[in-house]
Amino acid sequence: MTSGIGVLDKAVGVLRAVSAEPCGLAELCLRTGLPRATAHRLAVGLEAHGMLHRGADGRWRPGPTLTELASGRADPLLEAASAVLPRLRDITGESVQLYRRDGTQRVCIAAAEPASGLRDTVPVGTRLPMTAGSGAKVLAAWAEPAFQRAVLAEAVFGERVLLDVRRRGWAQSVAERESGVASVSAPVRDAGGHVVAAVSVSGPVERIGRRPGVRWAADLLAAAEALQHRL
Repeated sequence: MTSGIGVLDKAVGVLRAVSAEPCGLAELCLRTGLPRATAHRLAVGLEAHGMLHRGADGRWRPGPTLTELASGRADPLLEAASAVLPRLRDITGESVQLYRRDGTQRVCIAAAEPASGLRDTVPVGTRLPMTAGSGAKVLAAWAEPAFQRAVLAEAVFGERVLLDVRRRGWAQSVAERESGVASVSAPVRDAGGHVVAAVSVSGPVERIGRRPGVRWAADLLAAAEALQHRL
């Protein structure tokens, strides 16, 4: 069955192919008959909206948005973020993001930007490496040992840094992911105490300084606690 809307029909074909069994790009092309570039573009686009999820093995699976739509319930973490992130942005006057680990990357799942001034804009859906930045340090610090070893093999930070992050409960970075940008992040835990996300404040180094944790850690930890409370 087709709708006559080409891109929509192709996207649905990708969803159906992945729902049958998780697959990588080569398998996806075989199942859908789509050119490699088209299949990749559609899969990445669906992934950005949470319709697909790519695991550590590089294979796509049905994503959390499909479950949310089917159940009629929103992601509780996103609901919590909509209430907490704008307040943290107003307190700090800086850009605020919420990251969730997805395989070997982290994904920005929510953000709040100041209305004016120089900002560190990270659009929702942006995928960033786990090898640099305060958000990466937080998500890696409480990850399973095997994942930590894989990250540390290529990261700009070492095991000692992750130990410090766990000890003090937050992480900071200066010009690690992007020149001229500093950030500080804290872990967000679910009801069981497991780290499920990292909440971050970021902005120009010239404005927030080279020790952003000294300035914003307390507010950030309060925001992380507020998110956990809502979860």
